[in-house]
Amino acid sequence: MPLTPVARRSVPDEVYDQLLGELLDGGLAPGETLPSERRLAEVLGVSRPAVREAMQRLAHAGYVDVRQGDATTVRDFRRLGGLDLLPRLLLARGGLDLAVARSILEARAHVGPKIAELAAERGGSSVVADLEVTVQALRDDADPVRRQHVALAFWEHLVEAADSITFRLMFNSMRAAYLPLVEALAPLMAAEVDRVEAYAALTQAVGAGDGEQARASAADLLGAATSSLLEAIDQVGAEES
Repeated sequence: MPLTPVARRSVPDEVYDQLLGELLDGGLAPGETLPSERRLAEVLGVSRPAVREAMQRLAHAGYVDVRQGDATTVRDFRRLGGLDLLPRLLLARGGLDLAVARSILEARAHVGPKIAELAAERGGSSVVADLEVTVQALRDDADPVRRQHVALAFWEHLVEAADSITFRLMFNSMRAAYLPLVEALAPLMAAEVDRVEAYAALTQAVGAGDGEQARASAADLLGAATSSLLEAIDQVGAEES
């Protein structure tokens, strides 16, 4: 288990991050027994209370099973984890996990149109002014990185208008996973953020309260970049195999 000493002492957050990283990277497999609290403290160079607090956090999140007087075992995060893990999984092992990237794109392509539909039906004209501001910003700003941030703001307004806490949390997690890659993805995302009139058409459908048209417009808007990104993932995967 390639754990490294923590730079500062009594830092449960850092201990938690290292242990969670091992779980997500596969260094600690489901069913595996963790070293004792004393041993972990020695390896990490921290106090036992710091390890204990980190273990309690892992147990509370459902990632390990802590039994009093017995060994602590790793649980399967894929069956128990939430969307908050997406950013860490996407950039696991110091690089981009292509399988996770593909799953995010697939979810985005399916969820986005439904969010647009709900925004039209539940928000309608109340959100149009905010959407029009972002569309105008896309027209005025040619910078590919800033355009992606504007596009995120556009979807932020749609998600808010959709009035769904589940979609809200999904959006938050996908955005957190996406933001570190904004600059790297700029050439591929141009296929989407450069389509200003597609954003305008979606805005019009939402403002009219036309859920069906909003759904179709969102699917059209998301489709081009999704295809480009999936093709890029396939190409990289073929080169690595």
